[in-house]
Amino acid sequence: MVVVHHHTVSVDGLDVFYREAGPVDAPVLLLLHGYPSSSHMFRHLIPALADRYRVIAPDHIGFGRSSAPSADKFEYSFAALAQVTGRFLETIGVTRYTIYVQDYGAPIGWRLALADPTAVTGVISQNGNVYEEGFVPSFWDAIWADAAERTNETRDALRPALSRTAVEWQYTHGVPDPTTIDPDAWEHDLALLSRPGQDRIQLDLFRDYASNRELYPAVHQWLRSSRVPVLAIWGRNDEIFAPAGAQAFRHDSSTARIELVDGGHFLLESDLGLVVTAIREWRDTAY
Repeated sequence: MVVVHHHTVSVDGLDVFYREAGPVDAPVLLLLHGYPSSSHMFRHLIPALADRYRVIAPDHIGFGRSSAPSADKFEYSFAALAQVTGRFLETIGVTRYTIYVQDYGAPIGWRLALADPTAVTGVISQNGNVYEEGFVPSFWDAIWADAAERTNETRDALRPALSRTAVEWQYTHGVPDPTTIDPDAWEHDLALLSRPGQDRIQLDLFRDYASNRELYPAVHQWLRSSRVPVLAIWGRNDEIFAPAGAQAFRHDSSTARIELVDGGHFLLESDLGLVVTAIREWRDTAY
């Protein structure tokens, strides 16, 4: 039976909670979660891969069991979250790792790669964009409008994304059989989103998301020059990040493995077995 450890470390005065399993001398797989979840989204993946990796899954600041200072005391931007993650890795002594990125985890992972291009030895992107292809306009248009106009009206237009309906939708949309999704997954997220100050935190991050697009050309160059192995495994029915976002990795990584699965945004909830198999096969052939 795999033992998963739960730790908290102090990083520049902030508590960073993380889950860890696997041999301490194994290659590191860093799991970077998306919105509105936490390392909780990897609770089943961690033990499934701990025989081959030292698996480490932190909660971003403002999420899960990590510190969530008010937006008046901490700048909730993707640059700030990536900076804390980089310092977290330094604190626990990790210098080389493969990244598994999903949703918000992607721009954090890209910043880590750009900050230390030789540290990232592989990329697994599960519905985590780094191309203009893949953004579904019906979901993103309001976010781009808020980033551009920065008014109370454009910000308030994003508040429905914090609702129970929207969070549950992220888990169930595009899933052929929604009864396979454990409701505890979204109930866990909703409980954390209900904490005081969370609306401001999440709205600040929504507004900052457009800044990630400015990094894409540099990430594309890094993919070409580093030639790191890439696995893009995607829920092809995702109405946030469409399959074109996975297929676009071939622009800069000719050997990228693209897997489109009949699922939605949170693929680990519906198709864990397929994801685990794909990662194992990819690792056996890519390294």
